[in-house]
Amino acid sequence: MNTKAEILATGDEIRSGALVDSNSAWIAERLEETGLFVTRHSCVGDDLQELTRVIEEISLRSSLAVVSGGLGPTSDDLTAQAAALAKQTEIVLFPEALAAVESFFQKMNRPMPPSNKKQAMLPRGSSVIDNPVGTAPGFALEINSCLFFFLPGVPREMKEMCRDSVLPRIERIQGPGQQINRIRTITTFGLSESQAAEELKDFDSRFKEIKLGYRTLFPEIQVKLYITGSDQQHLENLEQEAVEWLVHKLGRNIVSAEGKSLPEHTARLLVRRKATLALAESCTGGLLAHCLTSLAGSSEYFLLSAVTYSNQAKQKMLNVSPKTLAAYGAVSEETALEMARGVKEAAGSDYSLSTTGIAGPGGATPGKPVGTVCFGLATPSALTARTLCFNFADRKMNQKIFAFAGLDLLRRQFL
Repeated sequence: MNTKAEILATGDEIRSGALVDSNSAWIAERLEETGLFVTRHSCVGDDLQELTRVIEEISLRSSLAVVSGGLGPTSDDLTAQAAALAKQTEIVLFPEALAAVESFFQKMNRPMPPSNKKQAMLPRGSSVIDNPVGTAPGFALEINSCLFFFLPGVPREMKEMCRDSVLPRIERIQGPGQQINRIRTITTFGLSESQAAEELKDFDSRFKEIKLGYRTLFPEIQVKLYITGSDQQHLENLEQEAVEWLVHKLGRNIVSAEGKSLPEHTARLLVRRKATLALAESCTGGLLAHCLTSLAGSSEYFLLSAVTYSNQAKQKMLNVSPKTLAAYGAVSEETALEMARGVKEAAGSDYSLSTTGIAGPGGATPGKPVGTVCFGLATPSALTARTLCFNFADRKMNQKIFAFAGLDLLRRQFL
């Protein structure tokens, strides 16, 4: 089949920017991995005429499309109706789709509202795509020369249905000998995008079969390898050679050669060592704890976080000496060390990490500008401190890079 594909997101929230369209990015990556070439992303609001027109246009220029959104039970969910108009057919009740919707409500021990029957009304000729985690069945429909997959806009539902039903069907259509697209992500921290690009300036001449890309997910930089071909073993060997070269070039700035985030990788290191961690946070206000506890399985290593924002809290909760605070100030390595030691003793952890700094926009003092942060790190055998200074005007950016820099300090300790 022709490998041109498109993605369409629907809904006024997406069109207006009230919601960020993360679905299309996720779908595009999955489609590219199957060997399809995604030529275009489109977005249409809850407008029946416009939605119908865009579906018709896609059907005439691409061979495959994935559409997300507009399959709910309310009057502004118009995708099925628009697809029927583009196909020049009618909406009919699909008994198997209705049974699936009813079954979902039965499992939830709730009566099905009459409005949800609308979700089983699909264009004639469709094939139903099962939704194991929600009420909205998806459907596949061929319009002109294009095969459409219509999926719900709820990310969890869309991803589950795409993995279970859509991608396997695409792979069957592609058949043996299809083009293989491999995408490898390497996560880095401590370099800007321009610095990373400078370090890797010889990549293109060395690896002519690989396209190199960069993606900023502040404060991390992802280095992306795009490899295309038909020989699976050759691509794997080429990818491995490129990753080894990148590791040599970027060294300890590489957080994960598997695309894991800094919090994810640091958590993995703690689990592997069967080590526990406690945090004492001031300027990061609990953000460090949030980065780790938002990960599944954090109870294996995470014991507690004390957000000791005031000097009084540092003294009372962490036994920071009033003399230390008076002599060196709250934002100092001396205070950071006592915070780390205090929380380690309180938690009985193997490791502890503290943060104290100036996130801004106010609070700067002579010698301590906005962006200054001091870390204390207590290990089973040592107590160390470090001061860094970042130059971001935005408070939230400073807090986030403070948190990630702290995790990076811990990660490098394990190295």
